[in-house]
Amino acid sequence: MRVLVTGATGFVGKAVVRELQDRGHEVFAGSRSGAAGGGGAVGITLDVTDPGSVLRAVGQANPDAVIHLVGIITQQGTQTFERVHVEGTRNVLAALPRGARYVHMSALGAREDSTSRYSTSKARAEALVRASGAAFTIFQPSLIFGVGDDFFGRVLRELVSTAPIVPQIGNGQFPFRPVSVQDVSRAFVGALELPASVGQTYALTGPDEFTFRALLELELAALGKKKPIVAVPLALMNLAVPAMQILPKPPITADQYAMLKEGNTAPNEPARSTFGLPMLKLPDYLPDIVRQAVGKSSSGAEEGVKGSRV
Repeated sequence: MRVLVTGATGFVGKAVVRELQDRGHEVFAGSRSGAAGGGGAVGITLDVTDPGSVLRAVGQANPDAVIHLVGIITQQGTQTFERVHVEGTRNVLAALPRGARYVHMSALGAREDSTSRYSTSKARAEALVRASGAAFTIFQPSLIFGVGDDFFGRVLRELVSTAPIVPQIGNGQFPFRPVSVQDVSRAFVGALELPASVGQTYALTGPDEFTFRALLELELAALGKKKPIVAVPLALMNLAVPAMQILPKPPITADQYAMLKEGNTAPNEPARSTFGLPMLKLPDYLPDIVRQAVGKSSSGAEEGVKGSRV
């Protein structure tokens, strides 16, 4: 199958490209840089916010399927949630060849009434997919972990490393069910090979549920640090987070704060059994994630990758 992947050079994109190649598909790696990413994939310049760029990329690839992964965690300049998630999805759907399969990256918690603009934009993108008439499958991952991830490798690491104490948001009981990038990539590619997945929406979550406090404790242990975890009342956080937004790079954005308070969990069925997912466990991989992130940080290399809870 000829498969065009948008966001192919991102954290999840690289894993999906590898999985596609391992299963013998012909891969066209779409990104703004046009980089192939190695492994025999064909690099294609693709900017989902530019309808002309999308049309040219689809014309060049002539795909049997499109896996749409492009997403951002924070807004910057013209790269807004509305433009990237909603208009970007609209552009990809408009260029989709007749009869092509379409697999869409959404996010767990995507809904119109969320207090997070990230989540509401993901919900609007989902609505476009369902109304498109395409042979679609939608995935809604929780926090995605793996070497190079943005949340465990950067956001949470910085949170537990910056100060002599570790700030805990509220009572720290917000639930999360992180899922490995290996499970995510296997599900995305598996959907292309499973006709029964057409028209379906799947939550993608891991085998274990953790509270926010438990994630802080796991991160500390992986880093080999011992620090007190101090609860910060929500009333105080509600004042502090907006004030942080004047900083060039706030430690937490208003949207990330909103998503953390909402939590992020769901059962891992039916995705686990439908796609035969291995259900890798966060504690087994977290030490390597933070070790490599620390190594990149100390060498001055870029750390983390922006993408959908990806």
